Amino acid sequence: MIRIDHREPFPADMHGAILALGNFDGFHLGHQAVVGRAVQRGAHERRPVIVATFDPHPVRHFRPETPPFRLTTLDQRQRMFAHAGADAMLVFNFGAALASTTAEDFVSELLANHLGAAGVVTGEDFTFGKGRGGNAEVLRVLGASHEIAAETVEAVLLDGVRISSGRIREALQAGDPGAATKMLTRPFAIEGTVIHGDKRGRELGWPTANLELGNYLRARYGIYAVRVTLDANREDGGCEYAGVASLGIRPTFDPPRELLEAVLFDFEGDLYGRTIEVALLHYLRPEMKFESVEALKAQMDEDAAEARKLLVPSP
Repeated sequence: MIRIDHREPFPADMHGAILALGNFDGFHLGHQAVVGRAVQRGAHERRPVIVATFDPHPVRHFRPETPPFRLTTLDQRQRMFAHAGADAMLVFNFGAALASTTAEDFVSELLANHLGAAGVVTGEDFTFGKGRGGNAEVLRVLGASHEIAAETVEAVLLDGVRISSGRIREALQAGDPGAATKMLTRPFAIEGTVIHGDKRGRELGWPTANLELGNYLRARYGIYAVRVTLDANREDGGCEYAGVASLGIRPTFDPPRELLEAVLFDFEGDLYGRTIEVALLHYLRPEMKFESVEALKAQMDEDAAEARKLLVPSP
């Protein structure tokens, strides 16, 4: 799958595409329904399918002080869009220029003239353009004047409530990764490059792979049973290990440092500089401050045993 920046020349072989248009952070069941409809149309009309997303998220532009809230990186989204059957990912670089683009110009200049889109699929709550001047109905009307067939996909419900990225964030912040998994159809996963830490895990007998959290949402601090994918950015998906991880500021040690520290069961080797993805499966307990290193090590042993019981099948 190719990645296209909306500011760059648009590939000629992608003109006439069906465009799934939204932010798609998290790519939950509702997002999947929108992209699935675009893929269906593309196959029926024999047209390429492009999934468009916005980066940075518009909220980051308008309210830069907002705490980190992302559920996925662009790399993660690109892999998921490809798996869903799309041919390309289009990234709308959201800055002052795009923020000041009216709904009319967004359709005429970007969708019609620049992209040459034949059709657009969105969720029913999609808004766009300066001051959110455009919505699904505006897109349908404006699109028709440029021979762009626009349609919407209804929201997907879970337990009678609309699935949204907001609900997923609330579940993760409440320490309920299972609820998030149901809406995402996969566990929430943090991807990054393994960095050097202070080697405390190694000293305690549990060497850890350390990731900075970057722009990811801060799930509830604590200890998790996890699955870790090594070299997650490889086309073949890399290899996977069960493990246990600490997400938080490590209150036992000074100074506090926010990290995701993962222990991979039955793994030996050097992970520094490699890309890994840590999927949060089960919340085991809140993080806590221990009075001694010995007490911390004893608790880590218990955490690892509990994670193994949850993740590693008995022989």
